[in-house]
Amino acid sequence: MKNLLKLLVTFIVTVSSWNAFALEFKAQKVTDGVYAYVGPLTDRTPENLGLNNNIGFIDTKAGWVLVDSGAGDAAAQKLEAIAKGIKDQPIVAVINIGSQDHRWLGNDYFSKHGAKIYAYKKSVKTQSSMFNQEVDNLVSKVPALKGVKMKTADVVLEKDSNTLTIGGVEMQLNFYGDAHFPGDSVLWLPKQKVLFTGDIVYLDRMLGVHPWSNPVSWNQAYQKMRELPAQYIVPGHGRVSDWKQADAETGDYLKKLVETMNAEAEEFSGVDTAVQKNKDWPEFKHLKHYDSWHKRNLNQTYLKLEASM
Repeated sequence: MKNLLKLLVTFIVTVSSWNAFALEFKAQKVTDGVYAYVGPLTDRTPENLGLNNNIGFIDTKAGWVLVDSGAGDAAAQKLEAIAKGIKDQPIVAVINIGSQDHRWLGNDYFSKHGAKIYAYKKSVKTQSSMFNQEVDNLVSKVPALKGVKMKTADVVLEKDSNTLTIGGVEMQLNFYGDAHFPGDSVLWLPKQKVLFTGDIVYLDRMLGVHPWSNPVSWNQAYQKMRELPAQYIVPGHGRVSDWKQADAETGDYLKKLVETMNAEAEEFSGVDTAVQKNKDWPEFKHLKHYDSWHKRNLNQTYLKLEASM
């Protein structure tokens, strides 16, 4: 009986600790005036409200500028609370750097509370075309986000490189090529040397190649983006870090993925053979979700390269 009671107490404490961790929403300081919420490496869950990605907070003279808006109203409210907990000032702008659900489905909430929404033109196109698909998938995992409304950018940026100044802070919204989603872009803060990469960079976890991803232009986009003299890399997922880790866990992987699968396709290996030959890449096995994503990435990349020949 004593052992059973001890096990029960241990279980309750463990579950309570896990819930406390899962429900903790806070931001870390990147450098002066720049903060980041770093989401968990898990999938979207009711506990994390779909905020399993990273979100940026930029302090300006006009108020907060958010880099992405979360996965709907409930997620947006958490982000709003994080911002006000750092400094009680309005959220005046949201800059979307991607089209995946947790990067823009909070737009409607922030727009209704006075924020102006910015995004690159191709991001807006992807958001509009994938809205229903994304909402259905999101709500199946996080029912609390049901009822989210589509709100795309008030300011649609047409160029591949766009300089903005909001509240005295200079920013550049740059598009280097389609990546995880069509229209993925980055936000560069030249004075602060901070780069918000969105889903062009994954750290600590394996990146994912979807049917709508473009691994070839993703690899090219990474190489172009790599020329920026960033001191702080805020990835789409994973810890805030630097170019060394980004190269090792995203840049090197993308390069090897594209070059290897291109060679396999040119040799007409067949997708099953190509995947089987390359299923073990030990230098990337430490990444979370390697076992579930690596072979899928090989498969998708081979098929795309084969179709382009």
